[in-house]
Amino acid sequence: MNGLISVIIPNRNSAATIGKCLAAAQASQHGNFEIIVVDDGSEDNSIEVIERYPCKLVRLEQHRGAACARNAGVSHSRGQILFFTDADCLLQPDTLALAATTLALEGANAIIGGTYTPAPHDRRLLSRFQSIFIHYFETRHAPAADYIATHALAMDASVFRRNRGFAEDVRPILEDVEFSHRLRCAGCRLVMNPAIQVQHIFNYSLIRSLRNAFTKSLYWTAYAIRNRDLLADSGTASVGLKLNVLVLAGNAGLLSAFLLTGKMIFLVFMALSLGFSLFVNRGLLLAYQRAEGSGFALLATLYYLSLYPLAVGAGATAGILRHLFSSHARPQEIP
Repeated sequence: MNGLISVIIPNRNSAATIGKCLAAAQASQHGNFEIIVVDDGSEDNSIEVIERYPCKLVRLEQHRGAACARNAGVSHSRGQILFFTDADCLLQPDTLALAATTLALEGANAIIGGTYTPAPHDRRLLSRFQSIFIHYFETRHAPAADYIATHALAMDASVFRRNRGFAEDVRPILEDVEFSHRLRCAGCRLVMNPAIQVQHIFNYSLIRSLRNAFTKSLYWTAYAIRNRDLLADSGTASVGLKLNVLVLAGNAGLLSAFLLTGKMIFLVFMALSLGFSLFVNRGLLLAYQRAEGSGFALLATLYYLSLYPLAVGAGATAGILRHLFSSHARPQEIP
């Protein structure tokens, strides 16, 4: 499959990163591609930045969401192959070539996925934490995948159009998950190739990291309840992470019981549950060590066991409440 690749990039107020994104895409070693940027009603100077680069610009006058922007990009594309990425992602020189080769090997009915490089573009501690976290959980079962994320998704354009593209009425963040599940039900195969990589620009402070964990957990939980797969081992929404959240909540109760009664048995149970969580999550913790060394791995482990699951748990609770309230308000939407 040596046809033209259309690189589709939605942009929403990403003036700080879209220039780097386009420069990286333009430097691709794959010789036959076009770049289409769909500006989703940006209010910053994104347009000014985009116009400095040789790409096709599609402008949505109003903010309509990433799913709509991607669909609009496809409607203006000419490629036999579509490659989706984000405005804060940097394609590697071989990303498009690897995506095209993998799709040719797997067949037109395959949805090909890539992942983040373990090292993010910025070197902030929590950016490194997140990039390794996503890389590990997205690729640990490769080539199998429960979903393909749109930071690196390649597929045949005719398959995309035949399946009506991304659903534009899905909650934010999850349009690629819904898309993956829907196309798998339609007979497509989801294939993860860990060698297909993009480098993400996180720039995560503590607040941004926790807000991201809360927001994604909120929407993911509500979606998973509706689809009856809340406990599924699904990419970054892994069994290990869910266990980690439950252990943190359980240990908070055990610590309260110890403080009230003074009985050491509660501390023993705390140690046992923590040890079990470390064992289940050992692959991720070793990934931190391999990528950044023991000192970083220790800091990442402490964050993963404490503040991070606190934000995920709060988001999950909000997602459950959101689902319950929306179910009462719109009972006809219950599957």
